[in-house]
Amino acid sequence: MAITKLKHGKPADERADDDAKVRATVEAILKDIETRGDAAVRELALKFDKYAPPAFRLTKSEIEAAIAKVGARDMADIRFAQDQIRRFAQAQRDSMHDVEVETLPGVVLGHRNIPVQSVGCYVPGGKFPMVASAHMSVLTASVAGVLRIVASAPPVNGEPHPAIVAAMHMGGAHEIYVLGGIQAVGAMALGTESIKSVDMLVGPGNAFVAEAKRQLFGRVGIDLFAGPTETMIVADETVDAELCATDLLGQAEHGYNSPACLITNSRRLAEETMREVERLLKILPTADTATVSWRDYGDVILCDTHEEMLEVANDMAYEHVQVMTDRDDWYLASMHSYGALFLGARTNVANGDKVIGTNHTLPTKRAGRYTGGLWVGKFLKTHSYQKVLNDKAAAMIGEYGSRLCMLEGFVGHAEQCNVRVRRYGQKNVPYGTAAQ
Repeated sequence: MAITKLKHGKPADERADDDAKVRATVEAILKDIETRGDAAVRELALKFDKYAPPAFRLTKSEIEAAIAKVGARDMADIRFAQDQIRRFAQAQRDSMHDVEVETLPGVVLGHRNIPVQSVGCYVPGGKFPMVASAHMSVLTASVAGVLRIVASAPPVNGEPHPAIVAAMHMGGAHEIYVLGGIQAVGAMALGTESIKSVDMLVGPGNAFVAEAKRQLFGRVGIDLFAGPTETMIVADETVDAELCATDLLGQAEHGYNSPACLITNSRRLAEETMREVERLLKILPTADTATVSWRDYGDVILCDTHEEMLEVANDMAYEHVQVMTDRDDWYLASMHSYGALFLGARTNVANGDKVIGTNHTLPTKRAGRYTGGLWVGKFLKTHSYQKVLNDKAAAMIGEYGSRLCMLEGFVGHAEQCNVRVRRYGQKNVPYGTAAQ
């Protein structure tokens, strides 16, 4: 086996130091929001966004005014994207069925898929207003049947971003707030005098938003730990350096800490891609950001075989994995840890981010080892129930239950079973004695 790193980014210990600084900042801000409520939120909004209107929640007329600023072509494009995302989310929802089965005569077990009652959907703004994130969270929650959908995004240039407001409203948001960052997710999760708390937080964000969601988990549910965007290219000589470099930088422009990795079994492709990246960085309008990401978080890994490439890709478990090889379906069947796969040179991560229909809120930092991305099922809770329909079944299950409780020393548990055996069965079982 020969796996060689031709390029690597910051060492893991330096990345850990960065994470520690973020953790401390977020902890202090969340404590302030919990203690002072609206006053803290207003101060934070003024400090970070230079925005503090009389109310952060948009009225119906303010929503209509914002939407009126969106051009006809942009509105048509938003509708098209939402149609694709709704179609796939509905297909996912239709695949999830309530279950009821009679496992023994008179014993009925089942489960129901029940929507979360209230969800807070965060839509990033900042350098790149993420219109698509409104589709991914708000619309998907709506398809799932969530009764109260709260959506929040930061102001852009001192006002609500018209296209984001349009996407939130068209996606089904019941409340729309113009709030960004930690103050948005903190207010939605903890509640303030003017914002009723939600049961669950979803949506991507920067490192501070991701850390806030992590710290709030338990107080509320979250979709997943979505940190800085990650992209991985798994490629062989069936593609060229231009495609690989373009796809790497297309995601590295997200932020200064967006990992981008090429895994290949072709030294020629690896070296040509690194040269092509440098060429593109000279002309890319977002090069200021992408250059730092590539320098500090870019990796090029050379392997001997596809099996080695697969092993490395599964171990790194990146958010976006673009596979461009002579055996894409083999990777589809063999990959087990990732956020989303993009198979073949004809597709790309930007399709998934914006329009094709799959959800773009995906696991990062190796979380793909234990969870998939946001989907309609994340907004549904599967709750079980049981019914015993006749005396014979009650007595029979009670006898087994009593003995198994006594095996563990739970006398009170056993008596719950025994009283059913006495009441519905033929045997007389005294208190505290396991059914024989």
